[in-house]
Amino acid sequence: MAGFEPGSLPDLLPLYYRRLFPHGPYGRWLSYGGVVKNYFQRREFSFTLRDDIYVRYQSFGSPQELEKEMQKMNPYKMDVGAVYSHRPSQRNTVHMGAFQAQEKELVFDIDMTDYDDVRRCCSSAEICSKCWTLMTMAIRVIDRALVEDFGVQHRLWVYSGRRGVHCWVCDDSVRKWSSGLRSATVEYLTLVKGGSETIKKVNLTDPIHPFISKSLRLVEPYFEEYALVGQDILGSRESWEKVIALVPEPVREILLQEFPRKRDSVQRWELLKTRMDKYRASSKKTSHAESEIMLQYCFPRLDINVSKGVNHLLKSPFSVHPKTGRISVPIDLQKLDRFDPFAVPTISCLCSELDTAKEEEEGEKENEMEPEPKRRTRDYKKTSLAPYVRVFEQFVEEMDKSRKGELLKKSDLQGDF
Repeated sequence: MAGFEPGSLPDLLPLYYRRLFPHGPYGRWLSYGGVVKNYFQRREFSFTLRDDIYVRYQSFGSPQELEKEMQKMNPYKMDVGAVYSHRPSQRNTVHMGAFQAQEKELVFDIDMTDYDDVRRCCSSAEICSKCWTLMTMAIRVIDRALVEDFGVQHRLWVYSGRRGVHCWVCDDSVRKWSSGLRSATVEYLTLVKGGSETIKKVNLTDPIHPFISKSLRLVEPYFEEYALVGQDILGSRESWEKVIALVPEPVREILLQEFPRKRDSVQRWELLKTRMDKYRASSKKTSHAESEIMLQYCFPRLDINVSKGVNHLLKSPFSVHPKTGRISVPIDLQKLDRFDPFAVPTISCLCSELDTAKEEEEGEKENEMEPEPKRRTRDYKKTSLAPYVRVFEQFVEEMDKSRKGELLKKSDLQGDF
């Protein structure tokens, strides 16, 4: 993959916004079928320009106008905000207090830095294939809950371009949710509670809620490979003491004596489970220590503030990450376990792929006797961005399809009267 130099952005962004950004499906996504009058026009966009110049409350008459502005300004980063009562660009002409955020997708932001207390391979902005499993588990748990517990249909999961993932829940009814409803949803999806000074961050009580038991079923298959082998959470005295602090006191004493005799994290975990079974049988006390440990080490950690505010902005899909150069691409849930953040194309890689494709085309033209008029294929299709755009197009098509289904249903109902 072509190495990325942050200094090259001013040269690469014009090409990216002109020839690679999927403006067509992007405009269709945020127009939502144009059913609501001026819906797109009342949407807030913000641009972060060169030298960290930040421009908020931008709005555009049409997706084509947005496209022109992107090509003119070449933003280093683009964020998408709420749909307001008035056009954000005209907010100064409206009475104070009348300009209100009315609708927005329900969004989730999961950032690897929130797991620093439970990952040993990396810290802060760094990620590796070992800790990326945390994002895979987070997507599995949150997505299942959205679909089965909340009846949500249209979710777009997106890689942030560096160390996390975002989710956009786009169902018509959900976009109208109040801050209160959004807060309650994030609260429902939150299990790991307490800051760095809190030792035990997950406390389970009987009966265990179906959301928790279903989440555990999704986390468990990853636990050995991720936590015991990859993170080696019982590998050294220092790390196993953190885990033992989460089990009942009598078991703690025994494990501290017995752990050094075992060879590795997998054996120590088996021992912990055996000791917990004996403890429950002899004391007649219920304890969910094993489950609590699994959840503390593996359960999704959401940024509550991003989700609860209707007017909160979130980085746009297909934005370029200014530090890594990676594109913020949609994630195909059908191939979730195979998603590799390090295989995501960088802007420099895409631009060099375009150059190669151009040279090849010119070579072909020279060899052709009579050139046939060819329809120009979309430029991103000649690059490694193509499969990610396809995921996005399928998402937009699904929304269009279900919207048409809803309209048909309504017209059928009206026909009955």
